[in-house]
Amino acid sequence: MTRKGEFLKNLLANWGKSIGPKTRWLTIILWVLLVGVVSVVWPQVNSQETKSNQLLPEDTMSVEASKIADEQFSEDAGVPLLLAWYANDGLSEEDYKQIQELYGKLEDQPLDHQKTIPPFANMPPQALKEAASDDGKALTTPVIFKESASTEELQQSLDDLQKRVESVIGDSVLESDLKENGLHLRLTGPVGIQTDATSLFSSADVTLLIATVLLVLILLIILYRSPILAIVPLVAVGVAYGLISPLLGFMAKQNWIEVDAQAISIMTVLLFGAGTDYCLFLISRYREELRLESNKYTALHKAVTGTGGAIMISALTTVTGLLTLALAYYGSYDRFAVPFSLSIFIMGIAALTLLPAILAILGRFAFIPFIPRTEEMIQKVEQKKGKKLRRPQATGPFGRALGRWSTEKPWLIIISCVIVLGGLAAFVPQAKYTYGLLDSFPEDMPSREGFEVIAEHYPPGEIAPIQVIVDSQGKEVSLKEELEEMKWVETVSEPATGSKNKNYQQYEITLSIDPYSNKAIEYIPKLKNNIEEYMQGEGLAADETVWLGGETATLSDTEEVTSRDQSIIIPAVLIIIALLLLVYLRSIVAMVYLLATVLLSYLAALGLGWIIIHYGLGATAMQGLIPVYSFVFLVALGEDYNIFMASSIWKKSKHKPLKQAISEGVSETSSVIGSAGLILAGTFSVLAILPLQVLVHFGTVTAIGVLLDTFVVRPLLVPALTTVLGRYAFWPGKLWKKKEHEKEVSS
Repeated sequence: MTRKGEFLKNLLANWGKSIGPKTRWLTIILWVLLVGVVSVVWPQVNSQETKSNQLLPEDTMSVEASKIADEQFSEDAGVPLLLAWYANDGLSEEDYKQIQELYGKLEDQPLDHQKTIPPFANMPPQALKEAASDDGKALTTPVIFKESASTEELQQSLDDLQKRVESVIGDSVLESDLKENGLHLRLTGPVGIQTDATSLFSSADVTLLIATVLLVLILLIILYRSPILAIVPLVAVGVAYGLISPLLGFMAKQNWIEVDAQAISIMTVLLFGAGTDYCLFLISRYREELRLESNKYTALHKAVTGTGGAIMISALTTVTGLLTLALAYYGSYDRFAVPFSLSIFIMGIAALTLLPAILAILGRFAFIPFIPRTEEMIQKVEQKKGKKLRRPQATGPFGRALGRWSTEKPWLIIISCVIVLGGLAAFVPQAKYTYGLLDSFPEDMPSREGFEVIAEHYPPGEIAPIQVIVDSQGKEVSLKEELEEMKWVETVSEPATGSKNKNYQQYEITLSIDPYSNKAIEYIPKLKNNIEEYMQGEGLAADETVWLGGETATLSDTEEVTSRDQSIIIPAVLIIIALLLLVYLRSIVAMVYLLATVLLSYLAALGLGWIIIHYGLGATAMQGLIPVYSFVFLVALGEDYNIFMASSIWKKSKHKPLKQAISEGVSETSSVIGSAGLILAGTFSVLAILPLQVLVHFGTVTAIGVLLDTFVVRPLLVPALTTVLGRYAFWPGKLWKKKEHEKEVSS
């Protein structure tokens, strides 16, 4: 063993010995005091969530276009709320009168933070009709709010607006099904979307926490049939969260990190899933040791020493893997890095300090009613009760069967797994992706329904026009005619001149195609290139003088930035985890095939996830962030199980023939890995109950990946590959010791 290995082993052994009658209470008191102090001094992370929806870097084209537009063309601008009026049998004279009456009330008594409204109340009904859609079924009217208004203030104004709508028209107009006859109203646009998104996440946090805790509790009771043992991991995770939340809150308050509701929601799931897994690794080993040791402290010492290394390296693997998200430019990726990695780091410490202290207090009592006893203790109980007790076996029949299959028929397993997983992975190229925020909303969300009313009854491009801003550099330039001749351009507005810099010109383009379609998104770079070529033809420098803004340009930039992030994060994760595996297992061959199996599992999960999301749930596209999210999680968390099982095989191979070591290693770890995998997959599947499609898709793909990893890759494919490779699986760490190893085994 290397010096580093000896140091780690001695460190864990010394810590295990230190857990006793005195230190157990001291450890718990220190944790409780630490959590109590930081919770009082520092804010909780939920109170420090960012209000910014800006996810792209500051130097991207659409962001720069937005800045120029705000500086040069927004003297009278504000944040619009769009009132989407709809009647499937056509808007009537009475409908127009009621709309005018509502706007009259808004003129007389403006809403809080209301900036401007059109003079609909004073214009003839015929003029209002002309603003309706061509089929006469829809009308869009705006209310402009002040840019300084917060989301909470806007929500209060919308609540007030809804009360006024109910007083003028009735509450059914806001709640009735759009398929029903009569007038309908949906609040959409930037204000409606912003308030709906905030409402979704605020309600999702509580729902997610309750559902996750209940699911983990139920699974633990079913798997371990002990109510006390089911609560112990939840207590450890809960205390760890008590430290994590204020620590992240402090970091966010100091502007060291930026967190949003989505990151906190997924962090909660990750903490309960991975945290419970770490607890189970130690608890399972503790139960085994209690069957061999009468002294609970000695058993705990051996359990910590035996599993501590695997838990430490597993946590370190996950932490470093998740930290690679900090390399991203896109905000949703970057905001995840520190919360996720920090939560796993602290949970790893809690699993090796707080959890042993709790187990040292409870001892065998934690496993009631199935108390683990030594043979001597069982005999004493039998003499006292006068009846024979059942001797628990170290491994169950299923675990032993897995161990036999993996070593007796390795090629059959390898070929079968590759065919099945490879077949699922073949669906990955067929997957389609979307980056639109509204695509993540439930279909019955008011702002999404209102947006779809506008999209269905007005020309496609009107729901999201493209802003074209050019710097004329002091020359006479008119792009209107040139823009009108370009592909898929329906209409072009008259140019607006900058208020501070007259060289800036802004045009608004309405496309003839859906501005949220992939076709429109792919058109953005071509449109910019065409404008730059025109500028060069007019003798103007095109570099940094053309900007495209609006939703379509933002989606184009999002696709470009996330593709860049994906090309960096995926190799970084693989390199970091490969190095950690190499250091821990000291085998290049093992590192290669363990990573390869996780990659195959990930691709199969993504393929099966697309099948379920597209054909099962009816989604036309998967959220575009899912491939990177699921990759980082599945590769980092998947290696946890690899490490736990491989470390068992590696240790047994020192004293037993390799096939026997593999068989016994699979048998002994199959139960705990299966339990841990079920709990981890269960916690991620909780995300599927939430009303946000990005979380539903992420939870679905990740849960599938964990299940494939737990019940196919880990107990079958990995040990079968190890069997086929034989002693070369250890190369070069043990190959040179072959003679010494064989001599040791034979003796």
